[in-house]
Amino acid sequence: MGIALQVTATPAALSVAEAGRSLAVPATYADEARLHAALTLLREQAPVHRVEAPGYAPFWAVTRHADITDIERDHALWRNAPRPVLRTAALDAALEARRAKGGALATLVHLDGRRHRELRAIGADWFRPKAMRELRARVRELAARYVTVMAEHGGACDFARDVAAHYPLYVILSLLGLPESDFPRMLSLTQQLFGQDDADTGRGSGTPVDHTSVLEDLFAYFHDLTARRRATPTGDLASEIANARVDGHHLDDNTVASYYIIIATAGHDTTSSTIAGGLEALIRHPAELRRLRADPGLLGPAAEEMIRWVSPVKSFMRTASADTQVRGTPIAEGESVLLAYPSANRDEEVFPEPFRFDAGRDPNRHLAFGSGVHYCLGAALARMEIQELFAELLPRLTRVEPDGEPARTATTFVGGLKRLPIRYSLS
Repeated sequence: MGIALQVTATPAALSVAEAGRSLAVPATYADEARLHAALTLLREQAPVHRVEAPGYAPFWAVTRHADITDIERDHALWRNAPRPVLRTAALDAALEARRAKGGALATLVHLDGRRHRELRAIGADWFRPKAMRELRARVRELAARYVTVMAEHGGACDFARDVAAHYPLYVILSLLGLPESDFPRMLSLTQQLFGQDDADTGRGSGTPVDHTSVLEDLFAYFHDLTARRRATPTGDLASEIANARVDGHHLDDNTVASYYIIIATAGHDTTSSTIAGGLEALIRHPAELRRLRADPGLLGPAAEEMIRWVSPVKSFMRTASADTQVRGTPIAEGESVLLAYPSANRDEEVFPEPFRFDAGRDPNRHLAFGSGVHYCLGAALARMEIQELFAELLPRLTRVEPDGEPARTATTFVGGLKRLPIRYSLS
């Protein structure tokens, strides 16, 4: 059934305080052993732990599956605004200054209440089962195209860079209706946005100025797209968003651009991380690879296990709108909690043998897509993309092995493998 993840660091090597502070260090997420050592320690000894990390406003790290689920489902008490993701105090200040000038990012992740419901409804039909059925043929075509790309590489490639990064990008940007000539630019901007703290993917030195300059480039691109789609709608998702009305009025340009940004960036980067991490898991667990090749009916459960295993969204934040408690720990109004999804998805209280990759795991109550009103809008599309890629690849994959060391993105938000060099044979 496969071997467990080999953790080189042990929980005993860290103090609780060190484990908590490590969650605010982007490099921690590039080191799976250190990350899971820290999270395991926190689950066992301090599942609700106050973190005071240099350069960050204090927050509470929440690491148990049950607590994260309860917080996400109580959206009246726990608000996304004003701190939806973990950022440095300096970046928070820079983004607040941008907001004061009317140029703030306001995606579904940043919104609560009625405004969130109204904007989510605009794009929801494009991700419902009927739309997914209509899109499946295109996804299958693109999956086959990228298995062909692997064949053209002659038995060796960097799977993360050459396949996983591009395939879901083509799916989501095709859905938006962007021209294929713009896809490389969007890939670069996405990697700079989510990998701002990574030496390979970040822009400049990862300062607040660098981050806001990436946002400015994204806003400029999507403001132009909004104008073109309003002048000439083309029947794609971009046209739907650009021409949507709330209370009889078009959305303002920044809101439209923010909508595009969350779909174009999160809509592909999370899936690409899962696909790369999923293949790495099968390489590490050859018995599970053989099991999946022998029984294609396991592709659905295997996709869920890949999503759990990778947990590409590392955290979101919520802020208490009133004094409350989490697992008996008082949380004051205005204090923020960090929801540690990789921890929830390794919680021993929920998952038997959580550090074993099990292609047939059932049930699999992972929280990688969140829970409650902020449940991932594109979850069905992500599942389909993962299943279709492996449905095309595995029947042809007769041999696969590492061809160098993998590497992960340094990030506290969204990320996964940035390099996965492999050697393989395809039939």
